Amino acid sequence: MIDDMLRTPEAVRDAERWTAHNYHPLPVVVASAEGAWLTDVDGRRYLDCLAGYSALNFGHRHPTLIAAAHAQLDRLTLTSRAFVHDRFADFCRELAELCGKDLVLPMNTGAEAVETGVKVARKWGYRVKGVAPGQANIVVAEGNFHGRTTTIVSFSTDADARADFGPYTPGFTVVPYGDLAALTAAIDENTVAVLLEPIQGEQGVVVPPAGYLPGVRRVCTERNVLFVADEIQSGLGRTGATFACDHEGVTPDMYLLGKALGGGIVPVSAVAANADVLGVLSPGQHGSTFGGNPLACAVATEVVRLLATGDFQRRSAELGVRLHAGLRSLVGRGLVAVRGRGLWAGLDIDPALMSGREACERLAERGVLAKDTHGSTIRLAPPLVITEEEIDHAVAQLAAVLAG
Repeated sequence: MIDDMLRTPEAVRDAERWTAHNYHPLPVVVASAEGAWLTDVDGRRYLDCLAGYSALNFGHRHPTLIAAAHAQLDRLTLTSRAFVHDRFADFCRELAELCGKDLVLPMNTGAEAVETGVKVARKWGYRVKGVAPGQANIVVAEGNFHGRTTTIVSFSTDADARADFGPYTPGFTVVPYGDLAALTAAIDENTVAVLLEPIQGEQGVVVPPAGYLPGVRRVCTERNVLFVADEIQSGLGRTGATFACDHEGVTPDMYLLGKALGGGIVPVSAVAANADVLGVLSPGQHGSTFGGNPLACAVATEVVRLLATGDFQRRSAELGVRLHAGLRSLVGRGLVAVRGRGLWAGLDIDPALMSGREACERLAERGVLAKDTHGSTIRLAPPLVITEEEIDHAVAQLAAVLAG
């Protein structure tokens, strides 16, 4: 029997006592997980409809990924990039092939991938485009979420993420998301990159207007500017394609990847681009002690191989149709709007009914875990291993919450 000291209320209080309050988690204390399901310390099961913000696209403890991790743990876990290990080349080659790019630069977290992309774009601007020293500018979008480092929050428009963390890093121009005319007008001779999420996740799974991403690609090509796509949440099968950009036939100059790349086991991120972009880096100019470590490469290589089959992308696309149909049936019955692609949805709840936080608390009481974002908006991003029956169950529980 689980010790009484591990029961949910006590564990929540202990976590709050000993942890900086940079998160406001739901009062659920997870003890184990399998596939699309979590079990708390009291033995209660929950359907996971957040999947670690897409870090668990392949579900909890996917057997192929767990086996790869176990096998690598018995051999080698860390060398640093001071040496080459025997898992490194396969990972970089197979990920580069999946992305259709020449080179990969492995890091650890999504924020590190974004920081890497910013540094590479600036260096490319100075060395290749010929921008005057110290003048490089990157165009970004309102409502963006690219991480929480000092540089990244400098161009955030979210007051919670940005306020009181200045002085802020210069060199960024913010334009409305989805407004191609504004983006085009913001580009000048010092612009080195446009950095965008193809679908804005933290903002509430906001899909840009049709034609926007192709327009961005066209303008970047015409103006000799790098198109950098942050696919950290939207990529690797989440939207029913390998990358969200694929839905509009767009290939960026640089992919920023993370979350699901680590298979829900280890933090893995990467930047993928061609040699004329990533080739601007020289030894000593950028790196990471843990970036591309053997354990990370062993797991992430298996992630890439799972994606190379196309099975998870097809599954996300097919099950996404069912999920969105079920959610749209609730519009006018407590939901105001539904957005998204594949197994990713942003739901706007009638604010007269409840806040997003309250909706997630009520869903948790009914055994479904989701996450609120701004105001009365919540997000659903279940693991791609979820079944039709489990999707129907999640929609039914949401309907019951909305009905009161």
